[in-house]
Amino acid sequence: MNDTTDKLVLFLAKRDGIDKLVKTFQYVSKLLHYRLHPTHPDLSLRFKHWELASGLSRKAFRTGRFLTGFNALRRSPGPTPTRQLLSVFANAGEMVYFFFDHLLWLARIGVVDPNLARRMSFVSAFGEAVGYVFFVVLDLIAIREGMVRERKEEEEEVKKVIRGERVMRVMAVAANVADLLIALADVEPNPFWNHTVTLGISGLVSAWAGWYRNWPS
Repeated sequence: MNDTTDKLVLFLAKRDGIDKLVKTFQYVSKLLHYRLHPTHPDLSLRFKHWELASGLSRKAFRTGRFLTGFNALRRSPGPTPTRQLLSVFANAGEMVYFFFDHLLWLARIGVVDPNLARRMSFVSAFGEAVGYVFFVVLDLIAIREGMVRERKEEEEEVKKVIRGERVMRVMAVAANVADLLIALADVEPNPFWNHTVTLGISGLVSAWAGWYRNWPS
């Protein structure tokens, strides 16, 4: 399949594809609001509304996503005891993140007590941070193992497959580290993590790494 339109249609047919597109909108609008606010406050307010709407939309798109981690543990926790343990922590953190993110969405739209939003946000971000740390460790282990396999392999085609897998793993690490910074802004606020530019760039790195990983080959 070489047609870009065909690939875009397939990309947008995936829940992760839609999520990455809307995430791009969210963080581009965040940076534009920051850039335009001093000189064009009315225009910057429009971008702020776009950012908030995009964030809420992404939470709706992710409804039921916490089951992904549960299913991953149920189906393929890992080939070794070490990988299994790391996978438990990674997926458990992700499950907490998505489950409480659903509750945060309900609080933000007023279905449940809006006063719960801050607490839900903290718990969701804490689970997210824990999950990302362990997912990064798992990917780094896989990258190292792939490099060892590549050195031992003689067939060029197999080496090409291993290198392709490594690129995907590197993209996953980039996305998870970027998302970890965003999560830490909620868990442990500080001027660097919570700066609009830090959050905006981190969000775009994560979104564009996701574009690369989910784009049809």
